Amino acid sequence: MSRISHITLDDSGLPPPTPEIEQERKVAMFDLLEDNTFVLPPREGRPVPEGPYHVSLAIRDKRLVFDVNTETAEKAAEFHLSLGPFRQVVKDYFQICESYFDAVKKLPPSQIETIDMARRGIHNEGSRVLQERLEGKADIDIDTARRLFTLICVLHFGG
Repeated sequence: MSRISHITLDDSGLPPPTPEIEQERKVAMFDLLEDNTFVLPPREGRPVPEGPYHVSLAIRDKRLVFDVNTETAEKAAEFHLSLGPFRQVVKDYFQICESYFDAVKKLPPSQIETIDMARRGIHNEGSRVLQERLEGKADIDIDTARRLFTLICVLHFGG
């Protein structure tokens, strides 16, 4: 099955992330590269270059850009997604993450767990939105969607 073997974020021009955001980025990238599913379906009857793929994520002109190449640098695909469908869920995710990071410092485990459950729920919603937006462009499983959604949030943080 096809997968992502290398991922980069084009965060040029963005402010430096907070330590918490940087940690989220590192964990998401590590987990993504360890285990993911990323399949490019044939388009317009043309064959798709075989994976694994190198993927670069960027925000350009208020659009999320996936630049996908093979390991031999052959262009496999490029798609641009509107950021509109992500705005509210990313905003909600950042708000709950802020609450979570604050809670970890001062609340008992039971309250942290409640906030973390809400955080996971919002994260799952963002992942579902991503899977919908990629329909017909790339097939990804839920774990891959979750990790990519985290990286999209990292890009939003600076954007």
